[in-house]
Amino acid sequence: MSTPAPADSLTFDYVIVGAGSAGCALASRLTEDPDVSVALLEAGPHDHHFSVWVPAGCAVSLPFRNARNYAYLTTPQPGLGGRQGYQPRGRGLGGSSSLNAMIYTRGHRHDYDHWAALGCTGWGWDNVLPYFKRSECNARVAGRDDDPPHGGNGPLHVSDLRTGNPIAQRFVEAAVAAGYRRNDDFNGPEQEGVGLYQVTQYNGERWNAARAYLHGGDRTDTAFNRGRRLLTVLPGTQALRIVFEGRRATGVTVDRAGRTETLRARREVIVSSGTFGSPQLLMASGVGPAAHLRALGIPVVQDLPGVGQNLQDHLDIILHKKVFNLDLIGYSLRGSARMLREILRYRRERHGMIATNFAEAGGFIKSRPDLREPDLQLHFVVAMADNHNRTFNYGHGYSCHVCVLRPESRGEVRLASADTREAPRIDPRFLSDPADMAGMMAGFRAVRGILAQRPLAELGGA
Repeated sequence: MSTPAPADSLTFDYVIVGAGSAGCALASRLTEDPDVSVALLEAGPHDHHFSVWVPAGCAVSLPFRNARNYAYLTTPQPGLGGRQGYQPRGRGLGGSSSLNAMIYTRGHRHDYDHWAALGCTGWGWDNVLPYFKRSECNARVAGRDDDPPHGGNGPLHVSDLRTGNPIAQRFVEAAVAAGYRRNDDFNGPEQEGVGLYQVTQYNGERWNAARAYLHGGDRTDTAFNRGRRLLTVLPGTQALRIVFEGRRATGVTVDRAGRTETLRARREVIVSSGTFGSPQLLMASGVGPAAHLRALGIPVVQDLPGVGQNLQDHLDIILHKKVFNLDLIGYSLRGSARMLREILRYRRERHGMIATNFAEAGGFIKSRPDLREPDLQLHFVVAMADNHNRTFNYGHGYSCHVCVLRPESRGEVRLASADTREAPRIDPRFLSDPADMAGMMAGFRAVRGILAQRPLAELGGA
């Protein structure tokens, strides 16, 4: 279901395009003023669905294109031997917070201070920390606001996993044995180290941005707005283009249930459609590189060559190990019997393996000792998850991802068509800068060293 727009008016103070992590928060904050009207547009469906609120449900939605996953592909990448990269992206209320691994990590404090040093006044670490705390309801400090790094009364629930996997704990022990320090709070004073991730879950269920900022997890709230009279949430509404009067954005033309409508904004049109969707909508509306727009027959409103440029993405490499252990999620007859018991357990008590976020452990490490902050992130997955689980692996095992945090390679997003219902052309130019390969190989060697330590090595496998 969706909230019907008023029959006599399609005009609002603000029209927000995209109900992902940013859009949900924006809509909630703006409508704290009871006199402000907001329309929140989302191309995908609502999030009252098991594949969203059941943590392990991402294994269903993540590998394939479906109603809740755009499942983009990049252009063929020379740095990957001509292969295409898979780009899952959330489609629906909550955006990618309805699809991801629920890991709660902030950026490194030096990243924000670097932004401030470049001239982004108000974006230094000391400036943004109060807002992180304001948004967070961390179970470790729930109800308190006196914890230096964490908040206890915000809308976004954060917790430790209710049922941690013992193999994830072994990874942490192996990493410590390999010489890395244990870190029990990646969002505390220091990010560097290895440990178990905290997750955006509450009572064993995913707590996405829509739950945090729109409906609070109330599956009877089919208006998705917590009763806020002037917040109109419109799932199933595809933005086609921004409407301009001169150079001022005054509305958005949408496709809603096969009908073309225009929603008007008295104050602002806010584009929060993600890394790929935002430049796509801007360019389809005539804002972007003029030559590219004219080649697709799009009238130019403003020539802005930077729209869609400077794309930076975190490429990672995965190491697998096949280990027959029923604590690891996999495909086997005995594993299927275990999963059936775990499903029943989850239905009863919201505990067990179905409450996993898969990437239960990991860390932040340096590829070189002379670096000021970690440049690599590790994700230890309690399954042989390859290519977002798109590759079938029979049996059981674990995998570890090595992610380059600050890639030097730069790519772009361009239009493949003037129609926003078609996927954009995504070219990250993975590994076009040799520094990224150097960092990735350093991480590969580091993970091989961790997996060779006794806590994991004694499990055997190949």
